[in-house]
Amino acid sequence: MRTKGKSTIVWILMGLMVLGLGGFGITSFSGGTTEIGSVGDTKITADDYARALQSEMRAFSQQTGQQITMQQAQQMGLAQSVQANLIAAAALAEQARAIGVSVGDAQVAQTIMQAGAFQGPNGSFDRAAYAEVLRRENLTEADFEATVRDDEARLLLQRAVVGGVTAPAPMVDQTARWLLETRDFSWRELTEDELPAPVAEPDDATLRAWHAANGDRFTAPETRAITYAWVTPDMLSSEVQLDEAALRDTYQLNIDQFQRPARRMVSRLVFPDEAQAQAAREQIDANTAPFESFVLQRGLTLDDVDLGEVTEAQLGSAAEAVFALDQPGVVGPLQTDLGPALFSVNAILDPVDIPFEEAREGLRGEAALSAAARQIQDRIADLEDALASGATLEELAEDTELELGQIDWTADAVPAEGSIAGYEAFRERAAQMESTDFPELAELADGGVFAMRLDEIVPPTLRPFEEVRDEVLADWRRAEVQRQLLELAADLSLAEVAQTEATPDEAQADDASAWTTETGLARSDWMDGLPPQLLSQAFAVTEPGQAEVVDAGDRVFVVRLDQINDADLSQPDAAQVLDGVRSRLDQSLQVDLFDYYARYAQRQSAVELNQSAINAINAQVQ
Repeated sequence: MRTKGKSTIVWILMGLMVLGLGGFGITSFSGGTTEIGSVGDTKITADDYARALQSEMRAFSQQTGQQITMQQAQQMGLAQSVQANLIAAAALAEQARAIGVSVGDAQVAQTIMQAGAFQGPNGSFDRAAYAEVLRRENLTEADFEATVRDDEARLLLQRAVVGGVTAPAPMVDQTARWLLETRDFSWRELTEDELPAPVAEPDDATLRAWHAANGDRFTAPETRAITYAWVTPDMLSSEVQLDEAALRDTYQLNIDQFQRPARRMVSRLVFPDEAQAQAAREQIDANTAPFESFVLQRGLTLDDVDLGEVTEAQLGSAAEAVFALDQPGVVGPLQTDLGPALFSVNAILDPVDIPFEEAREGLRGEAALSAAARQIQDRIADLEDALASGATLEELAEDTELELGQIDWTADAVPAEGSIAGYEAFRERAAQMESTDFPELAELADGGVFAMRLDEIVPPTLRPFEEVRDEVLADWRRAEVQRQLLELAADLSLAEVAQTEATPDEAQADDASAWTTETGLARSDWMDGLPPQLLSQAFAVTEPGQAEVVDAGDRVFVVRLDQINDADLSQPDAAQVLDGVRSRLDQSLQVDLFDYYARYAQRQSAVELNQSAINAINAQVQ
């Protein structure tokens, strides 16, 4: 209920201090006006509004991963939401004041000392941290403690209003039964092969009408005509000159890739004494218990005993026995510094011995790319200077190693292999660039660079019918097949209802093999390979024997309810569901009740807002 109540203490302690809103660069928002409004005799200060607004903006920015502006916050209603919450809090404070609800100094002190923002490294209250936070936020101890006292009084009032409010037992039981109910049903999918006649081919008039009526499906997306100049290490690698010494240096720097001794992937389990280790080995050899079972018996996990890839030198005295195995298995007991142990050899890794002569060609490619990337980096300053002095992309491509290119780019197009559109940096720039922007140098993920110019933006355009006739035909045909299947499904569902009312002999005429039967499925179950609409429709049917059509967009089903299985709330699994339902319903009723009370409190007192003060603060907050 503290969260729902949007209490000031939550805003101040969590939003303001933990997030450090002083980072916005504004320590006081009063600007000569200390209040933005009041509820009765309870004032809403300018600083309280500014802090709460910044806290909401910061929280929203963290959730979305993108910093929002004040203008965006106002468009999304964050400012209005903050004002409403402050008014509600002030109304409750006014109500508490009017009926004489308050808390003592001990409760205020306890609340402050338990706030994480004021705790030191040892987890206890730090007086210096408390003073520093209040100083940074331009708050006096008296003002802050008064705020805490008011907030605690509101919480007392809140608990008094909702205390003892619980959901009626029949409501809890009915909700739990609804959640735990299962159903038996049958379904069948209809396909085009089951239509009574093939779908007729449409004439051009029909297709043109379909093209006009569904233009959004045949509209080319916004296209951006872009000229660019770019260079990547791969473009320059063939021209890079490398000497033998450089290749040998690269070989030595990456020697672990070319020279590695034999290794084993090993797990080691240490036992208290030799007898237990030997007994475990005998059971493993007899195939009565695997090595892993003894690991679990000791309260360990496989990660706890895994040594990873080890060499003979790393294994020490156990190396000879472990490396003697020519296939995975268990050796031991062997004496180790930790005691007798069994070693499980999980994999045998042969030594790696690739001489420089064999690695030369691969090294040349890697070294050439690295050298080309360094060459590009060394040229960045000159390229930026050239662009800043007014050089065009065409001139840049003529005078430097950059290559000129042109692309008609769309946001949803799949880039061709090797295209500059395959780079995220290019796509981001292409989406944001305006025709008035000058070309700027930007880096690519592989060490390359590019600059681009937006030549033209072609808005979304309906493609001519002649150009997309085949697409229109395919789209019309899909829709027509779906329409006819839905009609067939409707007839079949009616026939199924009639079938349930037929005599047993008549019922045998039904093709049972076309139906798939599901039993005991709950609302939360998942039917693999089938659309979720099928299960939801099975639970929408109210009477056994009733059949319904399921339109899944590109698939058509008929679902028939066979039986409703009532939930058994006496089962052990139902207890957890009942507790969860009861908790959620209690909380929902308490929130609603307190919301009604808060509205009542606001109506009981005169609410006044200073819009000019609010506008002034909104203009300062960034």
